[in-house]
Amino acid sequence: MNLQIKNSVSFLKTGKTILYPTDTVWGIGCDATNFEAVQKVYQLKNREESKSLIILVDSVEMLKNYVEVLPKLAIQLIENAKKPTTIIYPNPKNLAKNTIASDNTIAIRIPKDDFCLQLIKAFGKPIVSTSANVSGEPTPKTFSEISTAILQSVDYVVALHQDKTTEKSSTILKVVGTSVNVIRE
Repeated sequence: MNLQIKNSVSFLKTGKTILYPTDTVWGIGCDATNFEAVQKVYQLKNREESKSLIILVDSVEMLKNYVEVLPKLAIQLIENAKKPTTIIYPNPKNLAKNTIASDNTIAIRIPKDDFCLQLIKAFGKPIVSTSANVSGEPTPKTFSEISTAILQSVDYVVALHQDKTTEKSSTILKVVGTSVNVIRE
């Protein structure tokens, strides 16, 4: 695993894209603070930039560097989540502008996956995490379902957990004041 982390970080630091196993589905990732790298992800997925991306961080401490206000409710949701949960926050900061939705929000998750956490920690910055499919096509549940187009378009493919099967993406919640809106279950 250490070699895969080292190789991934090397690609991320130079603005390249990676295909990697997340705590949910296989993801296409890049440096979430690098505008050009994020642009490559949109091109790879043939996705409109008006649709924002999910970002992964390794801790609540890292999260604080990328959102203006971290509501106590969000911290409670993170701490009590039984399954992968992405939270949408208003007023993101220090991220590439093209990761941010048109309503000035950002979707961020702290994965509970050893590889992801070690990768983010080694990289020292948030990583984009978007499903490994062309926009509009089904999300692959296994590595073998990832299209050749995606496999050939990313700069680096992580050689770990390629036998992993995942049934679904993360839950997405939007914290608005003291209420929680479920965007995706």
